[in-house]
This record gives sequence, C-alpha cells and structure tokens, in this order.
Amino acid sequence: MRRIVASALLLAACSPQTVADNVARSAARSVVNPVVAQYMPSGQAEAATNCVIDNADAGELSTLARDIGTRAGTTTVQIVARILSRPSTVQCLGSQGLPALTGLSY
Repeated sequence: MRRIVASALLLAACSPQTVADNVARSAARSVVNPVVAQYMPSGQAEAATNCVIDNADAGELSTLARDIGTRAGTTTVQIVARILSRPSTVQCLGSQGLPALTGLSY
C-alpha cells in the first residue's frame, strides 16, 4: 500500500502542470533577479528574488516569464515593484534579514 501511495505522489509531482509551473517560475526568476540586483548586492538579490517569485500569482509569473532573454521593460519593473510592496513579500524579505525595496516605482 505504501508503494502505491508513494508512486501516486511521484506521478503527481511529474504532472504536466507541475512541470509547466516549474518552468514558468524558473523563467520568471531569471527575469526578476536582474531587476532586484539593481537595488541590492547579488546574494541579497537572490534571496529577494525568491520572495518575489514565492509571492507572485500565476498570471504575474506568466507575464514575467515572457520577458526571458530580454532587458526588463517598464511593465516588468511595475510587476516586480507591485509584488515587492505586498505585506507577504515584505514579511518574506524581513525573515531573510533583507530591507524592504522602496527604490522601485510603478
């Protein structure tokens, strides 16, 4: 019985939706990090990027992921700034010992 449950969990982890979500998150991360890195050192930017990605909704992740391979435009910066201003993101930043990023405007 345990093997059946473990197999079901393993298959669920490999669902097409899970794969698509992971690809979108990875692509969005590569877009968000350079934006955040303009306002803090590299190590901090990586942690802040994780907070942004973790607090973005599916639509925001999709929009951010579309900017992969290009320089972030106004819309991308606006989305990142909006996510950074959310209480849950500010709390995430604080839990990582990072300052709230107020330098981004949208």
